[in-house]
Amino acid sequence: MLDCMSTSHANQEKTPHPSSDASDAGERPDDLPPSVSENIDTITEFYQRHEEHMSLPQRIIEKMSVILGSPGYVAASVVFMVGWIVANLVALELGYEEVDEPPFFWLQGIIAVNAFIISTTVLIRQNRMSKLAQHHARLDLQVNLLTEEKCSKIIEMLETLRRDLPGMPAGADAEATEMAEPADARAVLSVIENETDPCEKA
Repeated sequence: MLDCMSTSHANQEKTPHPSSDASDAGERPDDLPPSVSENIDTITEFYQRHEEHMSLPQRIIEKMSVILGSPGYVAASVVFMVGWIVANLVALELGYEEVDEPPFFWLQGIIAVNAFIISTTVLIRQNRMSKLAQHHARLDLQVNLLTEEKCSKIIEMLETLRRDLPGMPAGADAEATEMAEPADARAVLSVIENETDPCEKA
């Protein structure tokens, strides 16, 4: 049973991520099976529906988080800080008044506000992604349980067919009989919940 569940989970992980551009959906191979295309469309529709329910502030924060997390923003921030320091150090030599003399309290305040904005936007976006991940985990669990039941039924049918075929051993296969029995999901979850994390024992 575990092999069937692992195979199902692996197949789901290989499914293309629906967050790709719409142009990628139009460039699907012609020989792609209809079932695979249908699954991709279903996943894409799920993500689109999730994005449609986002509020306007959430959309703004999502765009801000993309900008704030880009390499270009990091490079611009470094250039700004270096330029600020250099400009204030050479201001007196050029005959200008210092805007922020060492130890650059204004710069420290700007950096603190910038860090607050970045951390807040990242946490808000992570909160939404965490909810989305919970939906994925529930879907994976339901699909795996359904796959396990299907595998058990298939094994049961094959075992019945084997016993009816002439020339095949008439005795029951103990391993096949065991695998034909669906796993008790509640019992498995109960064992997992009762298991102690090895890190907690230390």
